[in-house]
Amino acid sequence: MHRAGWRVSACCGMLIVIACATRNLSAQDSAAGARATPNYANLDYAPADPVRTTGHKLDLYIPSDSSKPLPVVIWTGGSAWMATNGKDLAGILAAQLNPAGYAVAGVSIRSSFQVKFPGQLHDIKAAIRWLRANAAKYGLDPNHIAIMGDSSGGWTAAMAAVTGDAPEMEGNVGVTGVSSKVRAAVAFYPPTNFLTMDAWALKPCDPKSTTFTAFCHDSPTSPESRLLGCTIQDCPDKVKAASPMTYITTDDPPIMILHGDSDQLVPHNQGEAFYIALNKACNDAIFISLPKAPHGNWNGFLTNDSLREAATMRSTSSSGCAVTNPTPFTPTWKTVIDFLDKYMKSGA
Repeated sequence: MHRAGWRVSACCGMLIVIACATRNLSAQDSAAGARATPNYANLDYAPADPVRTTGHKLDLYIPSDSSKPLPVVIWTGGSAWMATNGKDLAGILAAQLNPAGYAVAGVSIRSSFQVKFPGQLHDIKAAIRWLRANAAKYGLDPNHIAIMGDSSGGWTAAMAAVTGDAPEMEGNVGVTGVSSKVRAAVAFYPPTNFLTMDAWALKPCDPKSTTFTAFCHDSPTSPESRLLGCTIQDCPDKVKAASPMTYITTDDPPIMILHGDSDQLVPHNQGEAFYIALNKACNDAIFISLPKAPHGNWNGFLTNDSLREAATMRSTSSSGCAVTNPTPFTPTWKTVIDFLDKYMKSGA
């Protein structure tokens, strides 16, 4: 789910999606500035998928001056669940987080062409378990792992965060017998309730459209329907199982959500509704709303003044369920780093 257009057809949908995803990587790169190079590339965190070998790969970015086990932040990027390029932009994150004392793991998971939900959740959990099991080898702190992602990757981050205490969602991909819990999560414009996406869309969709500009999430060919293997309005139980709001408990880690109110693909309500659910549970949560920001360019949410104009932040604390109402706020990379520092550089 990115800004570049995509078109689905029975015979060439995958090729077009990959081409569009590649254009988005280039566009994000050109606006990103610095980008780190991985110290370890294409590590197998689980056996390779026979269809596309990139689905179970990760890259590691380690600060050069590290002298102790490092907290690690996972990045997995969005592709409407239609590509296996989730790790490809982790270098942008590493350029910001490595100097702050964090290792970064760029993680790719399988696409909806390879496996249906919950396969994608099983993959990210396998990556978390692999990082925990191999922490000593790479100088990582197994007790301090966080996760970030955008769009479908934001959904992946949110799902991983709230299912650390849901053994029925663990799966058996890769390393098993190790915890998949994370200590914090950051989700950029995540879809969180597929059934309400069309109702909250900025513009009415066209049920006959297969293009980025007007497709319906309720369509049998939508990214969400392809993920679940059913037309979403016909399988509400599967939709519920794929919603992070289904799994919220008081044991969940702190979660930061950033969403643009001009998002033309994943309605702003999706991130806001997730925050409201976390708020009702009195969990540590932050919701940053950017009225001018469209879908995509997550790095711009933290660096681009035109996208950040009139942004607000609201938060909930698990301590006494204290709530801060929306206040003017300019998000920056320091905002994210401070959030991570609070929960990743203290405690056991």
